[in-house]
Parts: sequence; C-alpha cells; structure tokens
Amino acid sequence: MLAALFVSRSRVEKMGKQQKRDRSNLIALTGAAALLAIAVNFAISAINNKHRKKKEIPGSNVRVNLTASQILKLAESIIKKSKQVHDAVASVPLDKVAYVNVILPLAELEAQQFPLIQSCVFPKWLSAFEDVRKASAVADRKIDAHISMCRKREDIYRVVKALTVTGDGLSTDAKNFTHFLVREFERNGVNLTLSKKEELQRLTANIDELSMQYIRNLDDDCSFLLFTDMELEGLPPEFLKSLEKSKDGKRKIILKSHQILPVLELCKVGSTRRAVAISYGRRCEANVTILEKLIQLRHKLARLLGFANYADYATDVRMAKSSSKVFEFLESLSASLNDLAYRELSMVKALKKKEEGECPFGMEDLPYYVKRVKDQQFRMNFGVIKQYFPINLVLSGIFKICQDLFGLDFKEVEGAEVWHPDVQLFSASDLSSKGLVGYFYLDLYSRVGKYAHTCVIALQNGLLNNGSRQIPVALLVSQFEKKVDGHPGLLQFPEVVNLFHEFGHVIHHICNCASFAKFSGLRLDPDFVEIPALLMENWCYENLSLRLISGFHQDITKPIKDELCKSLKKWRCSFSALKLKQEIFYSKEWDDSDEIQWQR
Repeated sequence: MLAALFVSRSRVEKMGKQQKRDRSNLIALTGAAALLAIAVNFAISAINNKHRKKKEIPGSNVRVNLTASQILKLAESIIKKSKQVHDAVASVPLDKVAYVNVILPLAELEAQQFPLIQSCVFPKWLSAFEDVRKASAVADRKIDAHISMCRKREDIYRVVKALTVTGDGLSTDAKNFTHFLVREFERNGVNLTLSKKEELQRLTANIDELSMQYIRNLDDDCSFLLFTDMELEGLPPEFLKSLEKSKDGKRKIILKSHQILPVLELCKVGSTRRAVAISYGRRCEANVTILEKLIQLRHKLARLLGFANYADYATDVRMAKSSSKVFEFLESLSASLNDLAYRELSMVKALKKKEEGECPFGMEDLPYYVKRVKDQQFRMNFGVIKQYFPINLVLSGIFKICQDLFGLDFKEVEGAEVWHPDVQLFSASDLSSKGLVGYFYLDLYSRVGKYAHTCVIALQNGLLNNGSRQIPVALLVSQFEKKVDGHPGLLQFPEVVNLFHEFGHVIHHICNCASFAKFSGLRLDPDFVEIPALLMENWCYENLSLRLISGFHQDITKPIKDELCKSLKKWRCSFSALKLKQEIFYSKEWDDSDEIQWQR
C-alpha cells in the first residue's frame, strides 16, 4: 500500500581526477561570511535577470518555452529526420556495411535528437500552461511510438547484425554500442515469426496504452482528505499554514507524497495517519484493474520472447541476469537482518502500545514511531534543526562542496530563458582549465500543475567524439516551499539529504565523457545509476560539510553545532535493519513464514 512512499527511487562514471588544490582554501572559503556573499549574489542576480534580454545558451540545443503548436511541429520534424536516417542505414548493402554508414549515423542521430525530444517532452511535467502540457503529452506519445517502431525494423537489424560479423575494426565503445542495438532489436522481437510479431505488436501497444493511462490517472488524481487542526496535531505550524482550507475551515491534505509524508511522520493522531495511508493506497482505484491487466500482458510478452516470466525478461539486461538470483540474494539478505530488525520493530511497537494502548501496529505507524524513538534516543528537535537549513544557504553549500570535490566552478547564467520565473540556470566550468563542463536548471519550488516529486531529468547528453564534446544539460526538479509567511523557505533535514542525492545525479550527468550518447550520464547501466547520488548523501553527515550548508535562518553566521552533527550521524544509522527490511518487503513476495510480522 505504501510502496510509493518507502521504496527508494530510482539513477557513475568517475568524474575525472580530483584537482590537487591547497586544502587551506577549503577552510578559508567555507566561512559563513562567504556563504552569505554567495546567497546575496544569488538574490541580486535573480533580480537583475528580470530586466535582461533572454539569450541563447552556447552549446545547448534544449528549447524551453515552446508553444503547444511549436512542440507538435518539432515532434513531426524529429520523426521525419529520424525516418530519413533509418531509411538510409537500411539501404546499405550487407556487403558494404561499415561503421561510418551504419553505426555513426545512428549514434549521431541519437545525440542530435535527444535534446530536441526532451524539449518536447519535459513541458508536460513543468509547464504552467495546460495546452502546452497536453501538446507535450501528445508529442511524447508520437515520438515514443516512432522510436518503438524503429526498434522493430528488420531491415535495420540485418544491417547492424551484419556489422557484428565483419567487425570493421570497431573500437571497444563502438562494439558495445553495436551489440546494444542488436540486443535491443532482438528484445523487440525482430527475429520472431510473422504471427508472433503481430501478437507482440498487439501486446506492446496494449501495454503502452495501459501504462500511460495508469500514469495519467495518477497525475490527474486530485483527491484529498479534510482534517481539523486537532486531527493534525503534531504537524508544524508552517506546514499547516501552507494547506488549503475548505469552507468549513478544515485543512485539505492532497493525496500526493509531498503532503502525505509529513503527516505519516509527524502527526500524533493515529486515526489520521491511518486514514491518510489507506486513502493514499486506495487512490485511483481504476488503476487496480489496469495493473492486473498489465501483469498478464507483460507475462505473455516475456513468454513470447522466450523468457519464463517478465521478471526474467527485465533482469536479463541487468547484472543478476535472472530473477532467481535476485530472489536468492533478497532471501539471504533478509534472513541476515531478522534478529536486528525484530528488536528494532519491538521498540516501535512498545512505544505505540505505551502511547495508544492495544491498537494494532500497521505499516502506516512506522514512520511516526521510528521518528519518535529516534527523537527520544538522540534528543533532536527536527523543527529546530530545520531553522538551520535555508534553501539558498544549503544550495550554496552544495556548490562549494562540489567545487572542492570535483574542481567545478558554478555560475548562474544571467538572462537565460526559462519556463517559470522561479527557475534558474547554472553553468559548471572546470576550475583549472576554465572550460565549460555543463549546464543545469533548478526548478525547486512547488506550484500548481508541476510534477509532484523530486528528480533529475537529462535534457542533453554529454558526448566526446573526435576531440569535440557535446555539452550536457540536466534539470533538477523538486517541490520545496519558496516562502512561508514571507520568510525564506527552510528545508527539513531529510529534504537536505534528498537535495544532495539529486545533485549527485546532476554532477554525474554533467561530468560525463562517454563516446556515445546512449551510454552517457543518467542513461548508463541501471544497476549503477543510483550509486553517485547515494555517495553524495554521505556528505550530509560530516561535520565540515554540515557546518558549510547550515546557518540559523535569522543569522546565517551561526551554523549547526558539532554535537548536533555527531547526533545526526548516529541518527542516520539507527533502524538501518528495519529500513532495509522494508526495501526487501517491497522487492519480493511477502509470505507468512517471515519472522517479522507487522500486525499483532
């Protein structure tokens, strides 16, 4: 029921050699005064930008602020150009296949068209205009259908397959790209019989339509619950003030994660937590039927392609290679956690019994009582801690840490064209060579019609080819509150960790030096894509970096104290077995033989 709340999200190539710089610079430039100057500069540049003419961004082919008609026109142009290139590759005689007339055109097409495709697609998540969001969704479907068709073209498959036989002196990267294409064609059924191809096409079309309907249902869902202030006891005043009120004065809790999570973690009223969790799990009930159909269709698709089930089809391109190895690993890991997880669970159950009596313990109680036990153990008031993390200060601290770790210099691009006044564009340059490394947009603040989760979207992939480099462009999206009662937005500590995590994806993407766009940035092996971001999270628990990104919101020269830094590090490691148990719970079928039971 709460899988969407608890399962880790889902994104490294090495960033290059760390610059050898005098470490005294780190101390000299990490004082609160320096951070204050950075924050002030951000504010000044934001004001100045309003009065400057919008300008093109060198090296970026990403287009923002396209109208609905421009999006649809660009989508048609993308499809037309793609068809021309694929037709040309398909016409190459099998005895004339070579890297320059088969692989190179396909690789260049992908590199050139990816930012244009993303320009058509990302507005459906972020545009403030409904007609643009709708046009973007239509363009996405058209482009996706075309790409899907290209992956099933037998004429292209024969030409690419022929190149794997001749070799043509391919480099290692070119061989990997060629074999990737072959595998992709075969996973799309190009070597099936005609009748099976037709069946696969029907299955794929149904799966795509149902999947999109599933997502549309979630995106369009505006369901909410109404609660009195008493029923929301424990939630911070600033959170309550941010909630819309009904005519009878009750607070509206929208069934989206950015409002659900605070309730589950902070609300003292068990009936409220349970009502919110149940309603969140039951939203979009029409999706239950869709999900059941999707499971059946995916199973048929996998069997048609020669796999025992869809799990085997999915893991065939992963490190594990089979679902049995995945489940074997999960079972082994789960068993090793049982004793510690049971002790941790007993602690939270005991606290609930003490505070609420003999009420059954449900999974919706876990976030609240884990936090309560942690608060008692570490005596940390996260409401107070939050006051040390103004958004701009945290962001400037992240920039400084990444400057010292990766030798990068970040500057806001003044006068850049953006799709909303709150959006900022930054460049990242190499501190030593001064060469441009990449760009990234920050769309940090909540607004109506915007995608409701925190994530990073690749807008243009990095590419290193024949000495020239295509500049990567990333987009970080979040749903922070910009201001509350006229005061700058403050981040809960978990939000600070999340921002570090996502910025790890940004750094990973813009520092990429792959030879093919297919393997660049966030598009690399899915088994590895989250590692850089997870590594970045570690800096949220080190004294030096915590002091760097913190400052009391009324006087940012006063960072968080060392004792609290140490407590946060211990806090992080607590309930680690139970956390991992949850991940395993959502990764495999839960059965009655498991030693950890959530209900009494």
